[in-house]
Amino acid sequence: MGNKKQAKQDGTNGKITRRSFLKLSGAAAVGMWVGNALPDVIWIDEVIAAIPASEGYLLVDTKKCQGCMSCMLACSLVHEGVENLSLARIQVIQNPFQKWPHDLTIEQCRQCVDPACVAACPVHALEANPNYGNVRMVYGERCTGCGECAAACPYTPSRSLVAADERYQNKEKAGKCDLCAKAPYHWYKKGGGPHGKQACIEVCPVKAIKFTKEIPLQEGEAGYKVNLRDEKWASLGYPMD
Repeated sequence: MGNKKQAKQDGTNGKITRRSFLKLSGAAAVGMWVGNALPDVIWIDEVIAAIPASEGYLLVDTKKCQGCMSCMLACSLVHEGVENLSLARIQVIQNPFQKWPHDLTIEQCRQCVDPACVAACPVHALEANPNYGNVRMVYGERCTGCGECAAACPYTPSRSLVAADERYQNKEKAGKCDLCAKAPYHWYKKGGGPHGKQACIEVCPVKAIKFTKEIPLQEGEAGYKVNLRDEKWASLGYPMD
């Protein structure tokens, strides 16, 4: 009962993450090795709710991207109602001192299987939303604008941003890609999310962004930065590799 009560207070309902599972498995093995010393008790210092995988992800082709930044403008438009590169959840980063294909990159939210941003939020304002395919999204009414999610993101630039939000009396709120699931200015009647349309994909003139339901390889960039070039692309005389 004590363990159940503690889990309930923590808001975990007794679920654990993959990382916690490995820790607990080790603890259980030690308990069995000790024998009957503590037959009915397993001490758990921390129980963290398991986070279900997102049902949608964005893939990009940095060699196909032309750097027009239409995706960024479309992103800010459907989420904020204004075209503002600083408010985009997807980033096109250009380096004028490099040559193709190293002169440009696209950095999108990875909807991580083990999201550091979700774990870092002290007020549980960033969670996987089961109503939108478990997309990791910010609950603005809970968010305090502390920026812990942005700081915790292991990627550069951070996939979370913090900015003043007119919907909350210009208080600072975090924002991140939700696959347009709750974009208030979405044009499509069915909206976005894993079962709708994403503004960045729809607006890209060369189709350098793609939606997938399959979980990309989590280590490195190969799972998220892919080759989206086809025969039509080759017919224009552009390289395929």
